[in-house]
Amino acid sequence: MHRTIRQWLLAAAGALLSLCAAAATPPCADCAVWNAPQAPFRIYGNTYYVGVHGLSAILITSGQGHVLIDGDLAESAPRIAASIRALGFRVEDVKLILNSHVHYDHAGGLAALQKLSGARVAASAASARVLESGHSGPDDPQFQQLPPIAPIARVQVIKDGETLRVGALALTAHLTPGHTPGGTSWTWRSCEGARCLDIAFVDSLTAVSDKEFRFTHSSRYPQVLQDFATSFARVSELPCDILVTTHPEVSDLWQRLQRRAAGAADALVNPRACRELAAASRAALEARIASEESGRAATPGGK
Repeated sequence: MHRTIRQWLLAAAGALLSLCAAAATPPCADCAVWNAPQAPFRIYGNTYYVGVHGLSAILITSGQGHVLIDGDLAESAPRIAASIRALGFRVEDVKLILNSHVHYDHAGGLAALQKLSGARVAASAASARVLESGHSGPDDPQFQQLPPIAPIARVQVIKDGETLRVGALALTAHLTPGHTPGGTSWTWRSCEGARCLDIAFVDSLTAVSDKEFRFTHSSRYPQVLQDFATSFARVSELPCDILVTTHPEVSDLWQRLQRRAAGAADALVNPRACRELAAASRAALEARIASEESGRAATPGGK
């Protein structure tokens, strides 16, 4: 699994950087692929996948109300709502909406889903500012290539380690900045009978940027490398029997589901998955730093 995650992270970082290198390139050439329909399914217990095929959105249910994590693209919102209904739940029973990070491919549908459900929205302080304004700031490594998102009024600001509750549901926030200044991962427990497992929804940990940003010696986001180091350490220590990531391929979700369908009942369970993801992400960042160092060496005076 480690090798697969590392290869995916390196390939994704390179592809996304190339995609946005030219100003004439549309901001989301991959949106149609990301937004491909995906039938909803149970991950474990009361935790369900309701996102589109290329972008995760997670529903955690209870008799007192539900929690939704991420809204994917703006055009994903109707598909997420339809998936919630297809599972037999009401969108209006979603009481809390959470976010991993504020880019258009994970937060673009939040405003529409908030309007459909009437749920409160909660996010880290840095993410809340973007969600309320609809615009990322220059401290975001991808700032120059990010389209705006529909703004949301009155976002509840949460702190690292804070636990949010809806009825019996309890989800804990873990600030994991680096990919964005406000990135947040979430953990909770889901049960099937007497067996309860820890589920981690881990935010993107990739060092992707616009063509002007440098992770080494950044004036726009000076603490980015320190933030990444903190996030890697934090993710390594998460309670993590089942890992789900913002882009499902990063955690090999589709391959693991195929193994489960073939009879491997615990194919989604891997208590080492968060540590493996953190290690692979650290290696990908080190590769990005090496490329920047090499570029500066080849171009004296370059930034």
